[in-house]
This record gives sequence, C-alpha cells and structure tokens, in this order.
Amino acid sequence: QVQLVESGGGLVQSGGSLRLSCAASGTIFGFGAMGWYRQAPGKQRELVATITRVGSPNYADSVKGRFTISRDNAKNTVYLEMNSLKPEDTAVYYCSAGGFYGSSFRSDYWGQGTQVTVSS
Repeated sequence: QVQLVESGGGLVQSGGSLRLSCAASGTIFGFGAMGWYRQAPGKQRELVATITRVGSPNYADSVKGRFTISRDNAKNTVYLEMNSLKPEDTAVYYCSAGGFYGSSFRSDYWGQGTQVTVSS
C-alpha cells in the first residue's frame, strides 16, 4: 500500500494561483501514473490531470493551459500548479496513484483531499 497526503489548498480570489502537493509514503515510480481528481458540489468527480512515471502529462480540457502537473520521483511527491483560477475550479482536490488501462486512468490509492475555494 501507499499513503497519499495532499496539502496546499485554501481560499484564493479569481485569477489567483495555488500549488497543491501530494506526498507519498512510498515510491511513486512503481505506479504507471499519478493523477489529480476534483469533486465540486453538484458535479461528478472529474479527472483534472495525470502524469506518467516518466513525466508525460495530460490535462482535462477545462484546465488545459492553466494547470501544470509535475512530479519529483526522488521526493515521492506530485504537484499541481493552478494558475488563473476561476470560481468553477472550487472543489475538493484528490491525489491518486494508479495507471492507464487502455486509454483510461484508473486509481488504486487516494488521498484525503484538500479544499480549494476560489472567490469571485
């Protein structure tokens, strides 16, 4: 098993930035990919971004050009840099570890989540 702990959430104004961190208790290199999900009130869980073990990223259309996912394998940490934040980005953000099955990302482990609130 692996334990994932998110941090860095908070309250920001529209147009602001936040950097989320996901620290893993074990090596993240053993997983095919890491990802960030978000869950907003009244909306389904959305896969925001993924990054493979060698650093290839992918993004949801809703955040493309604004968010950047990165990883530090030596520190077993995954980051999500969020820029030009909008109120629609308000959600609980979850870090996950898993892999791609076919073309779809599947999560095997989840963090507790961190709240991101963007005010207008």
